[in-house]
Amino acid sequence: MIIIFIYNSGHICLGVVFYGCGIIAETKFYNNMTVLDSAEKGNFKAEILQYNSLTGSKTPSVAKDLYYADKAGMSLKQVKVTLKDSGVIIEPGALYFQKGNITCDSNIGGVGGLAKKMLKNKLTNESTFNPLYKGTGEIFLEPSFSHFLIVKLENGSIIVDKGIFYCSESSLDVGVASQKNISAGLFGGEGWFQTKISGTGICILESPVPMSEILKYNLDNERLQVDGNFSILRSDTVKFSAERSGKGIAGRLTSGEGILQTFEGTGTVWLAPTKPVYNSLFAGSVSSLTAAPYNKNNPA
Repeated sequence: MIIIFIYNSGHICLGVVFYGCGIIAETKFYNNMTVLDSAEKGNFKAEILQYNSLTGSKTPSVAKDLYYADKAGMSLKQVKVTLKDSGVIIEPGALYFQKGNITCDSNIGGVGGLAKKMLKNKLTNESTFNPLYKGTGEIFLEPSFSHFLIVKLENGSIIVDKGIFYCSESSLDVGVASQKNISAGLFGGEGWFQTKISGTGICILESPVPMSEILKYNLDNERLQVDGNFSILRSDTVKFSAERSGKGIAGRLTSGEGILQTFEGTGTVWLAPTKPVYNSLFAGSVSSLTAAPYNKNNPA
């Protein structure tokens, strides 16, 4: 007998197959899990799974938190990668469980590779060592309430925010991109270095917002200017700089704005306009908790 997972209309079900008879004797549908997004290329497949509800808590206080999280639209998600004689690079500590003939490689790449990875860690906030898992089987990464985005590259390069790389097909190269002008490094809000992902394959990013709140702009020898730090991805072919919103003192006074992130050229830019709102709400909730001492007689 062998237990297999089967997909039907985006839901995960469990099938039990008995050798010798060649039929599925039992099938149970686990409607609590949904495939939010997926991408497949050759021998590599990536899926974003979602737990539609969490009802297993035995503690009332935890159940209350889960209830309000559900009402707020928060859901637990998990990345699944299926390998067929292929490989995946993941963030250290992200592995949850795996099944099949899969081996782990330190993916250091000798002394030169070690130095390169340590430099990347210092410059981009990405992990120094991203383990490489190779073989045939299934890999499930740790569940979390984060948002995950699947990006497919075809002999191209993208530059992404620091720290949002989560995993990728082993055919992709994850490196460092430096800002090409002084204004971008000093005033662009992204620092001097960002993460660059190049090649052909599938990668998954851990996004600050869900895909439904991301605006994708395809520039055709055009200019896009943003007042804030909420761009999360751009094509390597798009030039990035920081410019003042108005030329001269009069222009700056009348515009009411300051430094604008400026994207020029032909390629793709992804914006997360709601990111600053979440950051502001989070900062406000933290400050409200620490602004006044706790009063046991009036905890509210």
